[in-house]
Amino acid sequence: MVGGCSVLLPLPDPSRAIMPAPPSFYTNPSSTGCWIPHQPRLVAWAFMRKTSALLWLLLLGTSLSPTWGQAKIPLETVKLWADTFGGDLYNTVTKYSGSLLLQKKYKDVEPSLKIEEVDGLELVRKFSEDMETMLRRKVEAVQNLVEAAEEADLNHEFNESLVFDYYNSVLINERDENGNFVELGAEFLLESNAHFSNLPVNTSISSVQLPTNVYNKDPDILNGVYMSEALNAVFVENFQRDPTLTWQYFGSATGFFRIYPGIKWTPDENGVVTFDCRNRGWYIQAATSPKDIVILVDVSGSMKGLRMTIAKHTITTILDTLGENDFVNIIAYNDYVHYIEPCFKGILVQADRDNREHFKLLVEELMVKGVGIVDQALREAFEILKKFQEAKQGSLCNQAIMLISDGAVEDYQPVFEKYNWPDCKVRVFTYLIGREVSFADDMKWIACNNKGYYTQISTLADTQENVMEYLHVLSRPMVINHDHDIIWTEAYMDSKLLSLQTQSLMLLTTVAMPVFSKKNETRSHGILLGVVGSDVALRELMKLAPRYRLGVHGYAFLNTNNGYILSHPDLRPLYREGKKLKPKPNYNSVDLSEVEWEDQAESLRTAMINRETGSFSMDVKVPLDKGKRVLFLTNDYFFTDISDTPFRDGASLCCPAGQTNLIRISGGRAHAPASFKTPQESQIFSQGSKPMFSQGEEGTAGLTSLGVVLSRGHGEYILLGNTSVEEGLHDLLHPDLALASDWIYCITDIDPDHRKLSQLEAMVRFLTREDPDLECDEELVREVLFDAVVTAPMEAYWTALALNISEESEQVVDMAFLGTRAGLLRSSLFVGSEKVSDRKFLTPEDEASVFTLDRFPLWYRQASEHPAGSFVFNLRWAEGPESASEPMVVTASTAVAVTVDKKTAIAAAVGVQMKLEFLQRKFWVATRQCSTGDMPCTQSCEDSDLDCFVVDNNGFILISERSQEPGIKLRKKPIQISSKSRYIHQMYFLQAWQKHQNSLPPEPRGKGHSI
Repeated sequence: MVGGCSVLLPLPDPSRAIMPAPPSFYTNPSSTGCWIPHQPRLVAWAFMRKTSALLWLLLLGTSLSPTWGQAKIPLETVKLWADTFGGDLYNTVTKYSGSLLLQKKYKDVEPSLKIEEVDGLELVRKFSEDMETMLRRKVEAVQNLVEAAEEADLNHEFNESLVFDYYNSVLINERDENGNFVELGAEFLLESNAHFSNLPVNTSISSVQLPTNVYNKDPDILNGVYMSEALNAVFVENFQRDPTLTWQYFGSATGFFRIYPGIKWTPDENGVVTFDCRNRGWYIQAATSPKDIVILVDVSGSMKGLRMTIAKHTITTILDTLGENDFVNIIAYNDYVHYIEPCFKGILVQADRDNREHFKLLVEELMVKGVGIVDQALREAFEILKKFQEAKQGSLCNQAIMLISDGAVEDYQPVFEKYNWPDCKVRVFTYLIGREVSFADDMKWIACNNKGYYTQISTLADTQENVMEYLHVLSRPMVINHDHDIIWTEAYMDSKLLSLQTQSLMLLTTVAMPVFSKKNETRSHGILLGVVGSDVALRELMKLAPRYRLGVHGYAFLNTNNGYILSHPDLRPLYREGKKLKPKPNYNSVDLSEVEWEDQAESLRTAMINRETGSFSMDVKVPLDKGKRVLFLTNDYFFTDISDTPFRDGASLCCPAGQTNLIRISGGRAHAPASFKTPQESQIFSQGSKPMFSQGEEGTAGLTSLGVVLSRGHGEYILLGNTSVEEGLHDLLHPDLALASDWIYCITDIDPDHRKLSQLEAMVRFLTREDPDLECDEELVREVLFDAVVTAPMEAYWTALALNISEESEQVVDMAFLGTRAGLLRSSLFVGSEKVSDRKFLTPEDEASVFTLDRFPLWYRQASEHPAGSFVFNLRWAEGPESASEPMVVTASTAVAVTVDKKTAIAAAVGVQMKLEFLQRKFWVATRQCSTGDMPCTQSCEDSDLDCFVVDNNGFILISERSQEPGIKLRKKPIQISSKSRYIHQMYFLQAWQKHQNSLPPEPRGKGHSI
């Protein structure tokens, strides 16, 4: 600030019984007109011990003389303002919230309560076991589909002239101009189904989708579709056995995609269906093993024009077939060899999304010139692959070279003799670019003599189909040995659910397995029929970690063997563009260290990737309210792997170039041969990537570890109460009572008859034994009943207050609300619903204000980090913070704590919502008073040369004379001050103290506190 300095004064310790005297001031000799307190104490404050309002008063004076300014506003006057405003505010929020009554009710039942310390390791192991059970059911469903598909193919005889009608997903329910159903478009019953994101589906049968470039009556297609009709019965049976299953499907190697339940497929705006199951990550990962790829691209002068365009598109298509367990590099050659990314010289990098996108950008910049000399490029590629193989780095599996050129004329045979013959451990795939066939024999010879595949790409349209051929070649050893490896994909977004505006529902992982031909006459050829898979919503997986067990700030998270986050409360995969939500770039390759960024030494990340079981503590800064506010906490991390699941069991590690490396299964664990290094010894070479990479026993991406986070202090304990079912049911059935809709009190997604029940309705049926088939979390139900009984008097209290408010009287508070650690929520309106300023508050539309699968409400979390009885204030925007409207509403909340055997746990939080305008009026009335008795006040906040602010405990302006300033961070507020005419008179951060007759000792807390 110009012309002086300001000092941020620390808050007094509310536990001290002696109040500090007003500080003395001295003049800083290094500046003029700057007053600094001699003692780092509060300048002026009110008179009781327990904090009631975490608000501060800031005055900016504009007087010309420090001495004059000091005399104009005595400290006693400022203290009086703070006491008056703080007392009025405290009386209002305690009266309308009923916080003292709620604290008393919990205090009354303390003798019957138990507070248990949470065993984090036991908790994470229990969650892990539940997840293993759920995931195993998904794998069993996929295995059933594999067996049915292979058996159906074994019994099917190919018929070149087969005529067969099937339900084409694009054509179903379509009619021609005469009103008749079009061919392959018969009537197909579709009904909206909540289990499938309210999409119209048919749960009795599947439908078949084909991309536009695949002929829907091709003999291969008709025979494949006819054969796969046998999967319909298995789809239905799987779904009946495990109603938590979502989409099940079979992707054929010929291009058709059978999906259950049946669904109507809509082409894009151009009438084209671009979706090709063979390009999807789950298909590619299941059809092949991990691989090391070096792409050689000819950039000589002969490649100019269309040829270079096709070559670039070919490279991009190859990159799209790679995944996190593959390693790659790209070398361009003409007269000399150069890496398109010099930083990757001589190494392979992990083919994660970041690196693939980086390569694509560099490929577009390639320029042609000179003469193409392929032998030196081949030598460089073989050297890289040899170095990685000998060092036991990279994928430790297949190795291949992709040669993209319009011809090869020089003597390249010596290179193969030196590096690849006779074992041919490295496959070489050749792509002849352009229509010329002069060099076709040379390119074909290179591929066929190195166990590869030759193809010619003449147009851009040919690229996709021709590139996919290499996957079938790499899959042959696996097919011949019938290695049904199970793969789990990275988290990805279901584009069909973007319209739901709920990011948690959109993140999925897929379990998939390859399907092989078992016919004796084709077994030696290694024919891949396709891949079957099923989606698993990560949201459903995380529901197995009950929110109430994790405490106010705790959470659970999952990560892959690559250190990427599968599920985490701070993983936000969407951004808003206008009214639409869109996936962020690289949303599914967010590293654990990017969200748990305080782990600078990466101890947590390394331990979880190595699939260890243990614990780890860390001081963290937790952002709240979309990053506007921060909590300082000490978190305890507990982690373990997902063991005894398909992620760990396997029959084959990989089959490079026709060789088979089996791993033996012992005691549920996989043991690799001595030639393979452990996951701890393998290493990624990747720009900006982390040093540790766990291969996973099946050589595929998989969910590795589960982590649970508990915060020190209140998060270490769980409160347990008990009450009778009869009493609890009576108080549970109240119209203004709600439960956390995302929490699992009772399992309602197994039995179709239960899916329409809310959690509250299911709980009532369970307690009344109306439905003996319902399964519920008995501990959580018991805690809900207990909280319902203890908080029931609040409804009567709030109702009595509302009845005593006459229409003519001042409408002070819009509503009161409370929430308990069991997810119970009560609220009561003091005004008509049409007069509520913020109608989104406490509704699912405002996730920050309600209990969700990931978090407790914001007002609950803030209150829990302050002593019980202290109210935390928060500004809210009437139409949401994204709008341009001014803040209209203030919430004030406080925690209710219970202490048993010297252990304290947060039982609930209670608060009110009021109009900001009411607080402003109260403040301006308070500042009209002065300490001079009957004498008129010499100066007040209404004077033009004095700016007054009320600031919350995070530095946001709550009250100001200018309507546009509330909600602005104080340090961001521009203060226009002339260095000669204005200066900072005083900076008073005043804390109003509670006018409470009972002086209680300070509540014990953990390290967590807010700033």
